[in-house]
Amino acid sequence: MTLDSYSYTNQGGRSYNQDAVGTGSLPEGAVFVVADGLGGHLDGELASKRTVDTILACPPAPEEALGPWLEKRIAQANADILALQQERRSNMKSTVAALAVSGGRAAWANVGDSRVYYLHGRAIEKITEDHSVAYKKYKSGSITRAQIGMDEDQSCLLRVLGNSDRNKPDVGSPDSPIEPGDGFFLCSDGMWEYLLDEEILIDFLKAETAQDWAEQLLLRAMDRIRPKNDNLSLITVMVHG
Repeated sequence: MTLDSYSYTNQGGRSYNQDAVGTGSLPEGAVFVVADGLGGHLDGELASKRTVDTILACPPAPEEALGPWLEKRIAQANADILALQQERRSNMKSTVAALAVSGGRAAWANVGDSRVYYLHGRAIEKITEDHSVAYKKYKSGSITRAQIGMDEDQSCLLRVLGNSDRNKPDVGSPDSPIEPGDGFFLCSDGMWEYLLDEEILIDFLKAETAQDWAEQLLLRAMDRIRPKNDNLSLITVMVHG
């Protein structure tokens, strides 16, 4: 079993890019991270880069469970950002979406509104839940899922890295071992807000490579982005036999 992955990040319509993406090696697998420094907060690009670097810096020990390892690394990233806040006298913050795959095992974790999608059996089997006011509205039935990215409260986050209290990740994993034909999609809100879940699945089923899948998604998004759009980042991962 092999992993085919493709990473992309772009500043979009902003003057600089506060997103960061990264990939690291694991025995029989890899770890993937997308982080989004919060717009409007000084040094957001430093917070997102520190998040990625911290998670990738210390791979799990042999036989260490991937979910608890991700939770531990994200906690360390939060501590690092809090230290940087004191050092630079800034209020830097970041979201994170991370995926670890090793052998037939996989686990993911998220804080904020960067997402991980898991595709299995020709369907989207799992999607992380955003920690935002807009997502709470969706869960309560006030807005539809497709309206989350356009809601006035979409940028109001309930959990972020760089917060001493509200920083705990949600951790998830597949219900069974991953297998050839599975896929994962990690992205910042600047990407998913222009895509429907069905479109992510359709482009995955049509693609032969992770790069092909990413390029099809980017073509959809580029046709829809608004002026001064947010930074956008993604990582596509396809599991091959």
